Amino acid sequence: MSYQIHPHVKIGHIHLTVSDLEKSLAFYRDILGFNVTATFNNSAVFLSSGNYHHHIAINTWAGKGAPAPPKGTTGLYHFAILYPNRRELAKIFKRIWELNYPIQGASDHGVSESIYLKDPDGNGVELYADKMPEYWPKDDNGNVIMYTKSLDVNSLLSELE
Repeated sequence: MSYQIHPHVKIGHIHLTVSDLEKSLAFYRDILGFNVTATFNNSAVFLSSGNYHHHIAINTWAGKGAPAPPKGTTGLYHFAILYPNRRELAKIFKRIWELNYPIQGASDHGVSESIYLKDPDGNGVELYADKMPEYWPKDDNGNVIMYTKSLDVNSLLSELE
């Protein structure tokens, strides 16, 4: 390999085509708690946590009510929202549960713990918190081992006690 990306490069934001801005705002703003930072006419909204310009952008540029891509085709599998710690992940899990929003899954990946949802357009959304790197499982060569096990939800929620 002749080129390696700089180790401090990060993925900055995601921009999604949606069928209905209000339904998407009800999910990203009202359920997940992102703040609206900007709008573009009545066709796009930019949302953020903190003071960043935007982490998520949503638009109806394909037309209001545009259909989702057919199942079994390529495209976005999911995107992930990284929470700063396990307690914050527990807070959003409890909120989603109390709002009775459908949860697609909850997993322990060894390096992180994740909650999986679908947004109103069926886009996969992973809400996760990394474990401390010194606790990541590794093989004999020092390579990270990732797996998928059921998340211990009771342990996660104990962060709120």
